[in-house]
Amino acid sequence: MASPWRYALEYRAVAAVAAAVRALPQWASLALGSAIGWVFYLVDAPHRRLSVANLSAAFPHKPPGEIRAIARGVFVHFGSLLTELLRFSGLPPAKMLAAVEFEGEERVRHALAGGKGALFITGHFGYWELHAMAHALRFPPIGVVVRALDNPRLNAWIEALRTSTGNSVIHRRGALRQILRALGENKGVAILIDQHIQTSEAVVVDFFNRPAATTSAVAALALRTGAPIVPVFAVRVPGGRYRMIYEHPVVPPDADHPDAVRELTQRCTDVLEMYVRRYPNNWLWMHRRWRDLPRGEDIPGMFPAGAREE
Repeated sequence: MASPWRYALEYRAVAAVAAAVRALPQWASLALGSAIGWVFYLVDAPHRRLSVANLSAAFPHKPPGEIRAIARGVFVHFGSLLTELLRFSGLPPAKMLAAVEFEGEERVRHALAGGKGALFITGHFGYWELHAMAHALRFPPIGVVVRALDNPRLNAWIEALRTSTGNSVIHRRGALRQILRALGENKGVAILIDQHIQTSEAVVVDFFNRPAATTSAVAALALRTGAPIVPVFAVRVPGGRYRMIYEHPVVPPDADHPDAVRELTQRCTDVLEMYVRRYPNNWLWMHRRWRDLPRGEDIPGMFPAGAREE
């Protein structure tokens, strides 16, 4: 466990950057974020190597130069995600809505019309945090399943950000009861499905033709409650705007399918893979998503530490 002074330093650093970024126009925020991404690409050799290795395995027919270019784009994207999240979260609701466009709104309304709630799934892709904030300004607020950070002050700060437009936070540990309650009240719940899972709830599915241990919770909940699964994605479009995409609900397998949970989890993962293939620099390739290769060097996470759940 880190010392209190380190927690205080992390919090003050993030708060200072947020205050500075919110005073910038969008073009400057994006430029600063891109520069931060470039710096991390140059100095963070372990994550750079991991990104290149993951990309090479996922796209074996792409030449090395293209793989390196995508890897650089990944770092630049996540740098801009950081600064844009800080800037966007400081906007008043009307300006947030003015900066986004929604695609597939009718799919959200149709999903909730069933009266069983909805499970919104995505990954560490695009601008997922912005999507959650904007969602609550157009549709009924949702519960966002998250892992609490070790740093209590930073955790309180980011939870205030995540709930600023009306959403609620559901901590992953002990989340089942809250998720079932939300679905029973015909509310939406957002869950990330692209993290490596080592607990008993994991099922192994194919992700970029490699085995990936994935949470079975979404599929199990959908099959148990009848709640539809709606994949969601957020991408940047010209003009400094963001497109919030709601895909068609994932079709569940037949009731007599011998391995319905795994099959439905695979179908959810297939939709995520489709978007990652379309926008490869928008996904977190510097994460050890696959464990089918030797571990190699011990690489820390890219984000502030949270309680271990593996």
